[in-house]
Amino acid sequence: MGAANIGLVVEEVGTVIGVADGIAWLQGLPSVPVGEVLRSGDGSRAWVFQLDERLAGCILLDQSEQLVAGLRMRRSGQRLALGCSDALLGRVIDPLGRPLDGKPAPRADEQRPLETRSPAIVERDPVTRPLYTGNTVIDTLLPIGRGQRELLIGDEGTGKSALALDALIHQRGQGVRCVLVLIGQRRAEVAETLALLSEQGALEHTTVVAAEAGSLPGLQYLAPFAGCALAESWMHAGHDTLIVYDDLGKHAQAYRELSLLLRRPPGREAYPGDIFYLHSRLLERSTQLSAAQGGGSMTALPIVPTQLGEVASYIPTNLISITDGQVYLSSKLVASGMFPAIDVGTSVSRIGGKAQDRAVAHECKRLRLDYLQFLELELFTRFGTRLDDAMRARLARGQLLQALLRQGRLAPRAIAYQMGWLVALNEGWLDGLAGEALDAALARLAALAGQAPPLDAPRERWVAAVRDALGRAP
Repeated sequence: MGAANIGLVVEEVGTVIGVADGIAWLQGLPSVPVGEVLRSGDGSRAWVFQLDERLAGCILLDQSEQLVAGLRMRRSGQRLALGCSDALLGRVIDPLGRPLDGKPAPRADEQRPLETRSPAIVERDPVTRPLYTGNTVIDTLLPIGRGQRELLIGDEGTGKSALALDALIHQRGQGVRCVLVLIGQRRAEVAETLALLSEQGALEHTTVVAAEAGSLPGLQYLAPFAGCALAESWMHAGHDTLIVYDDLGKHAQAYRELSLLLRRPPGREAYPGDIFYLHSRLLERSTQLSAAQGGGSMTALPIVPTQLGEVASYIPTNLISITDGQVYLSSKLVASGMFPAIDVGTSVSRIGGKAQDRAVAHECKRLRLDYLQFLELELFTRFGTRLDDAMRARLARGQLLQALLRQGRLAPRAIAYQMGWLVALNEGWLDGLAGEALDAALARLAALAGQAPPLDAPRERWVAAVRDALGRAP
């Protein structure tokens, strides 16, 4: 009879001493690291978030009714990861990868950690390729490049989410995979968003990561990191991706709630001292990778709300300093009936201009300045200022430009259409048009978009194509 193999197995087992509000405190885990997942026999799972001298503060990922003080939890030796694959396109999942759309769990080709380091400088390339959103103001005056981080900021009800959804819808057929992260929204709002994406045919190239308002605060905290991990897996596979975080204001509030529950020292507005690092380490993962790294990109559109237009408040200023520009939506423009309500004077895109197609950049090189001068001139006319002929002509051109920049919701425009009206405007073929006459001319330019020359074609070809579409004589 052979000798039995007898070995000594040492295992750390923690004991729950308190559970409340999505948080659990455990003792008896002297060597557990931050970020490890703990499991209990009843199916509950916890994620180690903070280490004190004798206790481990954990965020609950799964909580059963049997999870009470005295229950034991064991170390798993695992860290949080998301199963990533192309099968996630068109799916709705929670931050842990579990399906929320009633379909079977998608297969996973790789497990990607939710939190990882951002690409090093030598692994990145400059942003040189445009990402068109279908929005006239952004694509002409505030261009965004693939790999850029552009903040959408403004008061509630100004159209930030609508702008982001239009950008997602416009990526259909553009070779861009999209991730939409919904944080702390009501179930009815999530359902409305999903129905809209499905109706517009955008769900086919989009994955939705949702952490509803009724979910555990830990899931709301993890949601943007899960969405980023998925987009990152596609980026490293050589794909172009677009990720929308809606919104990081609620994400910061969830992090503040968790930090206060875990008795972390509060700082300004009761946020913990590392609130800036929370969002910087998330957004720094969005970039344009070098050719040696596959050449993929991740473009980020984070959303943050303001109160009464105060962009200098704590979380908005943090995000403004992290991102590569901001699109500011004004409640005053909403009240005046200007949609989209983008304040061109306050908005900026710091690196997108280098990525804009040269032909489009050439046509709109004076557009922003002309529009801002028109807004100042219009302000003076409200006081009954008498204008000479030159000023009246500039005012008329500004009013025409304002009409061209108006755009309804769920109506993204192709870049060929944008190029068409830019050429027509600069050639003077839209001067004097208004109302139905202008609409008819724009409709002919929209029809031209399907047969337009390539953007890099000589300008003479574009002038001829636009002239023919508008029925102008040579």
